[in-house]
Amino acid sequence: MARSQPAGALLRPWPKSQATPGLALPGFEGPGWSLAEAKGRPVLLNFWASWCEPCRAEMPSLELLAQRHEREGLLVLAVNQRETDAAIRRYLQLMPISLPVLRDLDGSTSRAWGARVLPTTVALGRDGKALFTVMGELDWTGPQARQWIAPLFS
Repeated sequence: MARSQPAGALLRPWPKSQATPGLALPGFEGPGWSLAEAKGRPVLLNFWASWCEPCRAEMPSLELLAQRHEREGLLVLAVNQRETDAAIRRYLQLMPISLPVLRDLDGSTSRAWGARVLPTTVALGRDGKALFTVMGELDWTGPQARQWIAPLFS
């Protein structure tokens, strides 16, 4: 099981020698989703769990980021790691979000994308290729996040 990351976020470029994994996941009480659907759009894949305090803390700023950059086509997806429908439902009742929630039922998608600690967010360019990973909690509306995500919109 993934550990939660201590306070502070760490940016890691995606290894040039590592291919971008595929992604096709069921949705939580909604449609499933595959990476092919995002062609031409920048994407943030946020790997999280309801028991992860840093995940819960950063979720509102991720949602605000998605709203602020909707015109630029940004798609932010919340990929829940290995939790039951009941656990996700309880979380969403306490903290409703409008981000699409996808289910990584067995953790294999999180492993393929290098999400060994939570939260982990992977940024993909408009070409569908992974650019970088942010490990740990980040204020996605703050200056550090703005600097990191700026290349997604160029």
